[in-house]
Amino acid sequence: MALLLPGWMATTACSLPSGGSFPDLLAFLFLSPCPQRALLGAVDLVFVVASLVFLARPRGGGGGGAGDGPEREALLPKPRASGRPFRVAVALGASGVFAAASAILLALALFLLPNTEWRAWESAFLAVHFVAHAVAAWTVALRRGAAGGALPLQLRVFWVVTALVGALFSASAVVRWAVDSLLFPDDPLAFAGLALSLPLVYVAITASSAEVAGTCEGELADVTTAAEPSTPYDAASWLSRATFSWINPLVSKGYASDSLAADDVPPVWPAHRAEASYARFVSNWPAQGSRYPVGVALWLSFWPRVLLTAGLGLVRLAAMYVGPSLINHFVDFISHGGTTWEGLRLVAILVAGKAVQTLASHHYNFQGQLLGMRIRGALLTALYRKSLRLSTGARRAHGSGAIVNYMQVDAGTVSYAMHGLHGLWLMPLQIVVALVLLYAYLGPSVLMTLAVITAVTVITAFANKLNLAYQLKFLGVRDSRIKAITEMLNHMRVIKLQAWEEKFGGKVRELRQTEMGWLTKIVLFMCANNVVFSSGPLAMTVLVFGTYLATGGELDAGKVFTATAFFSMLEGPMHNFPQTIVMCMQAFVSLGRLNKFLSDAEIDNTAVERIDSSAGDAAAVKVQNGVFAWDVPVDGAEDARQGHGTENGREEGPEMEMVLKGIEVEVRKGELAAVVGTVGSGKSSLLSCIMGEMHKVSGTVSICGSTACVAQTAWIQNGTIQENILFGQPMHSERYREVIHACCLEKDLEMMEFGDKTEIGERGINLSGGQKQRIQLARAVYQDCDIYLLDDIFSAVDAHTGSAIFKECLKGILKKKTVLLVTHQVDFLKNVDTVFVMKDGVVIQSGSYNQLLTSCSDFSVLVTAHHSSMEVPGAAEQVSHDQTTEYSQDTTIPAKSPVKSNSSNENGGTSVAPSKEAGSSKLIEEEEKESGRVSWQVYKLYITEAWGWWGVLVILAVSVLSEGSSMASNYWLSYETSGGTIFDTSVFLGVYVSIVAASIVCDAISTLFVTFLGFKSAQVFFNKMFDSILRAPMSFFDTTPSGRILSRASADQMKIDTALVFYVGFATSMCISVVSSIAVTCQVAWPSVIAVLPLVLLNIWYRNCYIATSRELTRLQGVTRAPVIDHFSETFLGAPTVRCFGKEDEFYQINLDRINSNLRMSFHNYGANEWLGFRLELIGTLLLSITAFLMISLPSNFIKKEFVGMSLSYGLSLNSLVYYTISMTCMIENDMVAVERVNQYSTLPSEAAWEVADCLPSPNWPRRGDIDVKDLKVRYRSNTPLILKGITISINSGEKIGVVGRTGSGKSTLVQALFRLVEPVEGHIIVDGVDIGTLGLHDLRSRFGVIPQEPVLFEGTIRSNIDPIGRYSEDEIWQALERCQLKDIVAAKPEKLDALVADMGENWSVGQKQLLCFGRVILKRSRILFMDEATASVDCQTDATIQRIIREEFTDCTIISIAHRIPTVMDSDRVLVLDAGLVKEFDEPSKLMGRPSLFRAMVQEYANRSYSTEASD
Repeated sequence: MALLLPGWMATTACSLPSGGSFPDLLAFLFLSPCPQRALLGAVDLVFVVASLVFLARPRGGGGGGAGDGPEREALLPKPRASGRPFRVAVALGASGVFAAASAILLALALFLLPNTEWRAWESAFLAVHFVAHAVAAWTVALRRGAAGGALPLQLRVFWVVTALVGALFSASAVVRWAVDSLLFPDDPLAFAGLALSLPLVYVAITASSAEVAGTCEGELADVTTAAEPSTPYDAASWLSRATFSWINPLVSKGYASDSLAADDVPPVWPAHRAEASYARFVSNWPAQGSRYPVGVALWLSFWPRVLLTAGLGLVRLAAMYVGPSLINHFVDFISHGGTTWEGLRLVAILVAGKAVQTLASHHYNFQGQLLGMRIRGALLTALYRKSLRLSTGARRAHGSGAIVNYMQVDAGTVSYAMHGLHGLWLMPLQIVVALVLLYAYLGPSVLMTLAVITAVTVITAFANKLNLAYQLKFLGVRDSRIKAITEMLNHMRVIKLQAWEEKFGGKVRELRQTEMGWLTKIVLFMCANNVVFSSGPLAMTVLVFGTYLATGGELDAGKVFTATAFFSMLEGPMHNFPQTIVMCMQAFVSLGRLNKFLSDAEIDNTAVERIDSSAGDAAAVKVQNGVFAWDVPVDGAEDARQGHGTENGREEGPEMEMVLKGIEVEVRKGELAAVVGTVGSGKSSLLSCIMGEMHKVSGTVSICGSTACVAQTAWIQNGTIQENILFGQPMHSERYREVIHACCLEKDLEMMEFGDKTEIGERGINLSGGQKQRIQLARAVYQDCDIYLLDDIFSAVDAHTGSAIFKECLKGILKKKTVLLVTHQVDFLKNVDTVFVMKDGVVIQSGSYNQLLTSCSDFSVLVTAHHSSMEVPGAAEQVSHDQTTEYSQDTTIPAKSPVKSNSSNENGGTSVAPSKEAGSSKLIEEEEKESGRVSWQVYKLYITEAWGWWGVLVILAVSVLSEGSSMASNYWLSYETSGGTIFDTSVFLGVYVSIVAASIVCDAISTLFVTFLGFKSAQVFFNKMFDSILRAPMSFFDTTPSGRILSRASADQMKIDTALVFYVGFATSMCISVVSSIAVTCQVAWPSVIAVLPLVLLNIWYRNCYIATSRELTRLQGVTRAPVIDHFSETFLGAPTVRCFGKEDEFYQINLDRINSNLRMSFHNYGANEWLGFRLELIGTLLLSITAFLMISLPSNFIKKEFVGMSLSYGLSLNSLVYYTISMTCMIENDMVAVERVNQYSTLPSEAAWEVADCLPSPNWPRRGDIDVKDLKVRYRSNTPLILKGITISINSGEKIGVVGRTGSGKSTLVQALFRLVEPVEGHIIVDGVDIGTLGLHDLRSRFGVIPQEPVLFEGTIRSNIDPIGRYSEDEIWQALERCQLKDIVAAKPEKLDALVADMGENWSVGQKQLLCFGRVILKRSRILFMDEATASVDCQTDATIQRIIREEFTDCTIISIAHRIPTVMDSDRVLVLDAGLVKEFDEPSKLMGRPSLFRAMVQEYANRSYSTEASD
């Protein structure tokens, strides 16, 4: 039976169908020849009118500048003209051919067509078509000669729309051709017109890219400079791009070497790089007030690419219906015979249709992935750029962990969804077209499908409403988990010192459990949707066939398998549509989060007036009547607890916390000014307001010249010491040596094996506090700025080093600079020009030292506290200054020690280091990357992790049952419709329904089983990795950037959680389906089996070529992803410093380089995917064409006629099935890299056991507090020198021991050895008779109290920070706060103990953070207390108070106190003096003061440094 078409589709009539419904009217308007011409004619007329308007408008004028964007800045400079005449030639040629052909056809129509209404319409249409394309050709010709002339927007839109309408013409022609109702010559010309319009679409899209890249101004240098090497994609021919042959060299290299390095992968085409995409994104950012700024900007930036993919999707959609429409013709041909030409024509149409479908399908995928990649590049760049500009309140609201999630997850979700967005309309359209064609075959019975579609739609709508709520919850909890892991990694040293791993690990596990709960609900809904949608076509088949038979219809093989082919085409969109909806919902949620972040408050660049340094009498720093506040998120605390603050937003805006009031400060050029005051008085905030970091409520701030700052909390980059000091500046050897000397780094560099080539770990983790402080001071000094803002630079250095820095740096190399110094070191104040005294956020007085002593009581109190701290036994004893000086010179580094210079630096720079090979100095090694194929051990680990091999067998069994039931239903249809048996409707339907029901049940069981198996495996992998990381030694965190760990805990874990869960089940069922499909396809014409083996081998060869490359590219994607996160995390922590130095552009360029490196891997991975798919689908098409050719050419006794329809039905899906199967196996191998990477961190070397059952200390150990250290030798890693070189000391219970020594002498290392953060190489530590090396680490660390060198607060509340374990009552906490001088500050806050502590404790001063850490040990009341420079960041008055509290509260405790302030240890029972890892002195302070000693020299240096600095003037 021939396909029945509506009458209007096969005629040229222009009258509307009578009595038709609205869908019939729409179908007539878009599918009938006459309205189609009217539609294209209207497009032509609109274009002609638009062109006339464009020509008539006045020249010049200017539109909005780049300043209209939200960034208020330039973007990219205008590039050179591309110099590629190829596109222009293609455009001119195609438009000319269109115009000429229209003119010829117009003449033929006027002279040859009969005088009917059709001739009038056809002539009018051709005339308009001729004019439109003539105008297009003329426009291109005019632009060809213009330098850099871009094609007008209306021309590009015209070409794209013309191609889309041409696709509509061709689709109608295909349908008419399939039923032998071709309109001649219109339908053949429609195909020719579509082919001719495709190059114009290419030119329209690429011209759009060139125009935007060329007209958007930029922050960076031209992205397409002459020196830019040509990329394979850029240099590829039209044919090479069409067949993806441009990636052949890379695939060959990957296959030949079985491994790829990053340098083997070519760069990305400049138009596809992050800077170009970001330029377009920012230039299209909507004006203030837009609810969805990110979505609007993405659409305006990338709509040409969206239209291109839409066009390719339509072509693919049209081509995919060719095959099913031919099944009935093949069945008729083989059943009733026909001429050879008719048979060959059927085969040719089948092959052409499948070839076009293959070409369109893979370019649709590739262009969609390319669009997603460019969107991801734009979003990553925008997120990084925004993070550099966030206001303080916004930084606290989002936090580093949440922004990492925006970059890792949300940007990826949006980019993937932009490609999948077409599924929202293509899939319903595919269903509608299939139903229309089915209607032509089976009549009104097809309307029964509407019942199934309605039921499915209702179920989906209900499910997705719930799913959206689950998505929001899931994303919020996932943010919280990543944030908690980030915080834990940042403060791992403190967590290990306090034995809090289980507490913080428990918090992460609890969040993970909640996350998996929400994810389980989401995936269960997805599974239910999958079952509903995959069973939908089967239910439709049963209903339609049953209704058709009930209404008296007769089924034959042609009808049945044509119908089943169309129904199987419904399975894809119905199966994928819910996933597309879920993906789009996820993207919508992610867009909301990105909208909030990218629209959040920024630092006000206008808050500080910057005056050129050449201005004559201007003050260097001037603040008048200044009132400043920190912006604090209103609902930050609540959202932080709930874990979804970023979803709820901050609707009420930031709340202003007033900190500074009535500020009047003026510092003249060349002055050295100091700011003093008690803890929390606003000293650091004063520097922040001058840097523009605070919200200016009123007043004016002006600075004259460039600025440099040294923050109180050191910010050090991961890199060498030299790179940190240079900070992007060129090397000037002489100045570099001067800076090293002035900042007292010479001795440190000499002690380091690789000098200034020594690599610094993340956040300076392998440096002492004093070394970090002096390196960042050297960085500031080397920049040679006009104004220096120094925040407490002496807190972490010893007395001698502090004096030398003041003399050589502040009064030496910076003598002519303007310096504003925040300090607690009162003894330097005699030598500064002006002192500003602060109290409660107000500058209460300013003047010289002597003036303030007499006029300012608060200042007098500070000075008195300092002097009284020196009034201890032995200090009053006079020591000969000459003797002290002589001894000091003998025992300390000479003032002018020579710098060892290695002038063979390859860059011509200076290397302050011993002559060593630079390569061996690396601390942070390159990230480990496996090479070659993923080990079978990894597959085995994944599939057997949850339930062993039994789980695998169950999955295989259920998949075979599901495929078997599907085949059985088709064999039953074929058997019953072959005509060999008496047809019984009830038996036919009963058996068919039973088989279909069994198939649905098996499918549901398989989906659920695989899902839960995958979840269990995912949880096992996460727990193993997280446990391994928690138990890793500190050396692992010293040498591993947190980005590597976060990358595994977020992106890689997400793949295991979601992707692999489904891929394994799909791949298993698909492999079984491929085998069954090949068998069914070949059973009709068995000689085609001969072609199967070589084609299968060719498939395998292509797969092996591809996977070798794709696997390495996937690994490189993972390896290049971590540096993006590392650099962001590093920049986020140091953003105020970066802004102060004006280094935003340099850091931005580093970020771009790292993003582009990652995009390079993604781009070529996408290309490799489609390279494989294109070839595999062509091989499948070849097998189908061979089978079809044999069907029409072999004798009838070779052909099983009853299975022809079934064979073709399976064969039509074979090429895509083979591709998706192999693709799925490749995706599994690529995503198994995530399992491989997670497993790498699941087997990390572990530190000693947390608890040793055979050696548990008594509950009250240590009872006395005796400590014996015997011949202790310690090194950090096996390849580093000894830090402690044989220390032997004995400390009695209750003794107060002060530990002093130069920076880097081993003081902090001694504390780490006592806590076993580093295990001794030799020696023993005995505490109360117990060798601590035999104890479990938690048993050891939990019994000691410690205040670390750097105060650490965690995000949460005061209560959760002072008592993280929740062990103490509220009264005990208040008593501890009172003793550590914080009770009044906490009580003044409305929330009291529940007052918010922001991420990194940013809303508390460093001194307050140190006091809060002190409160912890007061609560803990350990018998042994270690204090590592615990009072370094507090003023002398507070220090004296703390020392008094220590004497009162810890009377019976053994205290080991490391300090640089000599007064801190003057009242100790004994003082331990370390130098270069050796014990130099260990005795009572009075005895050491009574004889020539290192300690006596330090005391004298400290007491007299004011005098010495004054004398040096």
